[in-house]
This record gives sequence, structure tokens and C-alpha cells, in this order.
Amino acid sequence: MAPLLLQLAVLGAALAAAALILISFVAFITATEIPHLHRHEEEKFFLNARGQREALPSIQDSPTKQLSVVVPSYNEEKRLPVMMDEALGYLEDRQKYGSDKVRVITLVKNRGKGGAIRMGVFSSRGKKILMADADGATKFPDIEKLEKGLNDLQPWPDQMAIACGSRAHLEKESIAQRSYFRTLLMYGFHFLVWFLCVKGIRDTQCGFKLLTREAASRTFSSLHIERWAFDVELLYIAQFFKIPIAEIAVNWTEIEGSKLVPFWSWLQMGKDLLFIRFRYLTGAWRLEQTRKVN
Repeated sequence: MAPLLLQLAVLGAALAAAALILISFVAFITATEIPHLHRHEEEKFFLNARGQREALPSIQDSPTKQLSVVVPSYNEEKRLPVMMDEALGYLEDRQKYGSDKVRVITLVKNRGKGGAIRMGVFSSRGKKILMADADGATKFPDIEKLEKGLNDLQPWPDQMAIACGSRAHLEKESIAQRSYFRTLLMYGFHFLVWFLCVKGIRDTQCGFKLLTREAASRTFSSLHIERWAFDVELLYIAQFFKIPIAEIAVNWTEIEGSKLVPFWSWLQMGKDLLFIRFRYLTGAWRLEQTRKVN
């Protein structure tokens, strides 16, 4: 009996090793360079209040605002107006932010959530850049919590710091409302994030994140993933560059209309996590301390 168990153990280990080698090989040969930020002609401009085309700025320009808010939106005609009313009302009450309202960048093709945010970040004017989801699940006044978390990280190395909104404190409540299958998927995803990519951040996927301009430039200029798992690579890059990160509890409410399909979206993100890890591990993707935005 013992020899049989030993043979099975050896076989299992060999199969696991073969699977890792195969995944590493596939990850390496399918790796692409950092997506070139090619702007179609229509994506270089926005319409100002007079209805005239005006050139978008670059993140390499000096900031002219205290805050830029980047909101990716795809088929959000029902949820976006509610979120924008709340956000603009809050920002206009805070006179230090003021506003020249909204700039809409219409993308010629669907670049994914990460790709859309990347385009918005690279067209931002603020000293700080806030990522926020179109559903308004996180109430906008919680930006004050992120600002405090960001300030508590000072002094910022090379003016770089990130504050991540977090729903981790709501985990027990959310488990009570989820099916066992979705709970299993959630724990599996969190384990893969911790094991493969990002240590010390319990909720990488909350869409409410505040970055200094310098941190946004450094991380987004190295980003490869453009779909749902882009947050994980963003934080992986930040930890590689030793950018300080604060995880801040925020209020969060489930809003109907999510684009995520539970099983397939989690499967896609799981694949992306494996590829993030193995592509950096095999050298197919590299991070350079001196990388600049092209």
C-alpha cells in the first residue's frame, strides 16, 4: 500500500510541475508588450462648454487642478446620472476643488475598464487622481477618508502614494447575502490575489482609489491588463516600486446593473492573475525603475 501511495504522490507532483511549466510557457509566448496608448484622432479632443473641440492635456503636463476624477462608463445611462449628480454636488460644495465640470472622452473602441481608466488618467489635470465607478456604490464624501489615508502616508517617496477604498469590513455581511458558490469563488479569488500577486491588501477590486499624480503616472505607464483584473496588476506594480499604499474602509452599497457575470468573470480574472504572476516571473513582462510614459 505504501509504495502505491508514494507512486501516486510522485505522479501528482510530476503532473503539478508539468502544469506549471505549461502555464508558464503559454503565459510567456502569449505575452504582449504594454498596450501602446494609441489615440484615434477623435480621442485627442473633448467638446468644451461652447461645443468646440479642445485638445486634451497629458499627465506629463504640470497639474492645473487639485483633483481629477476618472469614471469609466459603458452602457451606464441609468446609473451614471445619479452618481454624477452626487459627485458634482459634493465637489462644488468643496470650494477648494471647484470644477469646470465634466470632460467626456469618447473612445473609438472598447478598451476594457482598465484601458478606459488608463486613457482618463493620462488625460488628467489634477495633483491627485480619483478612480470611481459609474454605479455610485461608494458614496462620494468618502473621498475625505481616502485623503486622510493618503496624508497619513507622508512623507511620500518621489511624491508617490495610493489610498485604496476597501469593502473588507463588510465581508461577513456580504457572505450572509451570497450563495455558497459565489462565496467560494470570492475566497478563491482572494487567495489567488494574495498567493500570486498582492500581499497586505484585502480588497483589491474596490473601484474607489485615490492616487497622487506621480503614482498614477508610474503605475499606469507600466500596466498591461486592461480588463477587470487591472486593479491587481496596478497594485502589484505599486508594491514593486515600493509605493506606499493605505487600505481605507469605505461605505458601499450593492447597486443593480453590474456588468460582471459571476462565474465567467471570476474565471477570466483567475486566468489573468496566473498570467500576471507567470509573465513577470518568466521575464515576459518587466518593470523598470526609470520607465516613463510614452
